[in-house]
Amino acid sequence: MANKKIPGPGEGKRGEQGYFGYLLRQATTAYRARMEKALAKLEITPPQFSVLTMIAAYEGVSNADLARLSLLTPQTVSVIVNNLEKSGAITRRAHAVHGRIQQLQITTLGLETLAQCKSYVKEVEQELSMSLTEEEACIVKRWLVSIAVNAES
Repeated sequence: MANKKIPGPGEGKRGEQGYFGYLLRQATTAYRARMEKALAKLEITPPQFSVLTMIAAYEGVSNADLARLSLLTPQTVSVIVNNLEKSGAITRRAHAVHGRIQQLQITTLGLETLAQCKSYVKEVEQELSMSLTEEEACIVKRWLVSIAVNAES
């Protein structure tokens, strides 16, 4: 039996004939690689960027909520939060009523870091969507959101 040539992205089952799930995973892997390369300039990982983004968006969020928002495990979030706190990007404070719950806030340094990250991420996002019209980009986003929403029901 002769060895078949393994298709590259966009070819065969790695192209338009492929399964949605596989194509989503392939795209996610490509996106993550681009994100890692872009954010490496700032010594930030994509999960750290996600956590910083969510803390900035939802001030006072707890680790548990942060794990759900950033699509990471509680253990991963705990490590990231500890590292971001050590770097001075975030602070913690005890919840006013439930003292065991730690609420997270982004610092000025964290906001500056996040702004730099967003400029790099914006470039990656523009590269990803440059072959789409604005209408097509809206359709893709709507479809991706519907997958997540329908998974919740």
